[in-house]
Amino acid sequence: MKDGLHIGILFGGRSCEHEVSVTSARSILKALHRNKYNVHLIGIDKSGHWHLSDDIEALASTGCVEKIEAADSVSTTTVSLSLHNQGNLIRLPESLISDSVISDFSGSHIPAVDIVFPVLHGPFGEDGTLQGVLEMAGLPYVGCGVAASALAMDKALAKKVFECANIPQVRYVVCTVWQWQKHKNRVIDKIESELDYALFVKPANMGSSVGISKARKRDQLAVAIEHAFEFDNKILIEQAMENCHEIECAILGNAHLGNAGPKASVPGEIIPGAEFYNYETKYIDDKSRSVIPAPLDAKTTARVQQLAIKAFKAIDGRGLARVDFFVHQDSHEVILNELNTLPGFTPISMYPKLWAASGIPYPELLDRLIELAIENHQSKQSLKRVF
Repeated sequence: MKDGLHIGILFGGRSCEHEVSVTSARSILKALHRNKYNVHLIGIDKSGHWHLSDDIEALASTGCVEKIEAADSVSTTTVSLSLHNQGNLIRLPESLISDSVISDFSGSHIPAVDIVFPVLHGPFGEDGTLQGVLEMAGLPYVGCGVAASALAMDKALAKKVFECANIPQVRYVVCTVWQWQKHKNRVIDKIESELDYALFVKPANMGSSVGISKARKRDQLAVAIEHAFEFDNKILIEQAMENCHEIECAILGNAHLGNAGPKASVPGEIIPGAEFYNYETKYIDDKSRSVIPAPLDAKTTARVQQLAIKAFKAIDGRGLARVDFFVHQDSHEVILNELNTLPGFTPISMYPKLWAASGIPYPELLDRLIELAIENHQSKQSLKRVF
């Protein structure tokens, strides 16, 4: 085993974005400086069980953790993260997984990882839950902390914070499943009184455009609301932004930490291959395309970058984020859409492509993210938090 940091790449997970996560992990593996790091693959299956494998090559040919586990050529070990010994993974017997009650158990320890690179999108990955587990384990990890992750994942709460920061946003209405079940007509009346068609309906806590629909009239709105509630108990109904560029900007840095502060990449434009940038056009049909840098004038570019950094600081971000905007083609008004604390790292993902266009190639970008994670972790070590 070579000298260097032991990096645990955590991928898969229980959300609808499981397959996207595996593709992101595969891309990161390919770009990491393998002579600098000892890489450990920790795949989380769709039942939530953790599996350790150092078989890097096998990952490249699989689409989800279950396939890795089932492959005859791939050796995995079922593990759990120790919250008592920093960074230690504990080997678990397979029989334990099927037990409904876990009694006292002391498993054999596997060498510790020094830092975790979470590559899990959506719930149980970028919503603060996993970050809380890693905080309890005392492990440095790439990306935003518990509060920022949870806040950004809940788009309804994030909008409140961005309002307080005076960041312009699209008009919206929030609806809970209980409001919808009791007062469907009243909910639609409220939406129609505050917003104009066309409308986008989306789950409040989901990514990769999962569960999003566009509605141009009342009956379509009801169907879109029902669809969004399949993924979350709280949804957003947003005013569709017509005649706009869809602009994305990548952030790198730790808000309020270090002398340099977070930096913004050159903006890029997404040109959807369908009516809007949904899951299929992102990952399946390959019809969407990106333009980097975006065709914006210097003043508008600077405004996008300024607001991206402002939004990142508003949630007290760490490490990375991708901030999405609408820019009106005529007025050049810049309007925030949303902020993603754990953007995709697939070969077509905008985050690494934006930084490559800004002068930071993919391998160097990963190095920097790891450095930022260590910086953030070290900044907390002197705090009197445990007595």
